[in-house]
Amino acid sequence: MVRVGGYSVVLARRGSLVVAVMAVCAAALVVASLLTDSAGFGTGELLAGLFGRAGDGVNLLVQQIFLPRVVCALLAGAGLGAAGCLSQTLARNRLATPDMLGVSEGATTAMLAVAGASVTGLVGAWWAGPVGAAAAGLVVVLLAGGMGRAGYRVLIVGVALTTMLSSVTQLVLATQNINSAGGSFLWTMGSLNGRGYETAVPVAVGMAVLFPLALLMARRLGVLRLDDATAATLGLRPDRTRLAVLTVAVGMAGLAVGVGGPIGFVALAAPVIASRLAGPARVPVLSSAVVGAVLVVAADLAARTLAPVEIPAGVVTAVLGGPFLLWVLLSREGEGR
Repeated sequence: MVRVGGYSVVLARRGSLVVAVMAVCAAALVVASLLTDSAGFGTGELLAGLFGRAGDGVNLLVQQIFLPRVVCALLAGAGLGAAGCLSQTLARNRLATPDMLGVSEGATTAMLAVAGASVTGLVGAWWAGPVGAAAAGLVVVLLAGGMGRAGYRVLIVGVALTTMLSSVTQLVLATQNINSAGGSFLWTMGSLNGRGYETAVPVAVGMAVLFPLALLMARRLGVLRLDDATAATLGLRPDRTRLAVLTVAVGMAGLAVGVGGPIGFVALAAPVIASRLAGPARVPVLSSAVVGAVLVVAADLAARTLAPVEIPAGVVTAVLGGPFLLWVLLSREGEGR
């Protein structure tokens, strides 16, 4: 138990250890990613530049050129991981992630629509992500008649909406000129190329607001794992809780797409890995966020180093996510939670 003044919180030892280990992995991947970009800087010089203790030129390159992309990768991964954990637990189905529920595709379509209406015609503003995600989430809930009591119905409606929105996305790309369509197409595969502080800062502010709410929702979701009658007896209002959890999950998924594009399978894999590592006793929102950040930074690093040319990070997660999805489908753990 951690006590600060009159407040106290109980921390699970195993879950805390997982978060600490994953945070160390994330830090190591950040340094490796910066070294990949640095083209000749040593580790010591790079770390000095990271903390503003190197020369002005090195400080500028590290902090203003190399670091923003890594920050965007961390934010995208954390948002997808936490959103996936909330939606999976809410629907009681491991496949009920923002990717499968149409939320990520809604954010993608909205950003492309905003891009098409802009002068540049490139990737749209970050705020279109959460707006599109919210619209898609609302449609899914209305068509499915709610969320949580019949997770399979939500999933079917979400898959249908994802297919429909994917067609809209292709239509939007087809109407763009060849230069804009090329850049937008790479982004729709989940790319962090060209993302900077102008996107990372507002998304980080949004995450800073939503993440504490997600942690609070995790405690309520733990109670909601029981039946509604028991949860109501314990003072919880199931319908209001589901609505609040869904709102937070959709917001985080929309922000993640807004900063990094629709990077697939992270929202599916991160909660599954986190729950395996941290154990099933609690809803692993924090662990899922850290695991998601590790996955996206690692995927972005691999996308820049393993292929002859840079490829979108979403391609790496898709290649690895296919077998992972098959494992989830065949595993007994994938039958529900």
